[in-house]
Amino acid sequence: MRPIFCPNNGEVWTSTGEYCMNGITRQKLIELCHKNKITCHQKNFSLYDTYSADEAFVTGTFGGLTPVVSIDGKPIANGVGISISNKLSGLYDELIKDESQA
Repeated sequence: MRPIFCPNNGEVWTSTGEYCMNGITRQKLIELCHKNKITCHQKNFSLYDTYSADEAFVTGTFGGLTPVVSIDGKPIANGVGISISNKLSGLYDELIKDESQA
């Protein structure tokens, strides 16, 4: 199962890694949150909790950070709340670019 991140009220939630792949991309996003003073909670949460998230995204090696606009057919914040996702996506792209040039 891919790691899901659910930004809500200016903070980012992601699972502990116990129920998803605890891969490099997930770890890099958590590090980027900490480096950029974005509170990131690693905790297990229910599917019900995701329905009220401001935004959501999944991570993976090839997709990097991929926005999620609905879960079980229920729109996440009507698909408009992507500010933290956009910020982290830009930071992740910079990180990958910098690491590929090193």
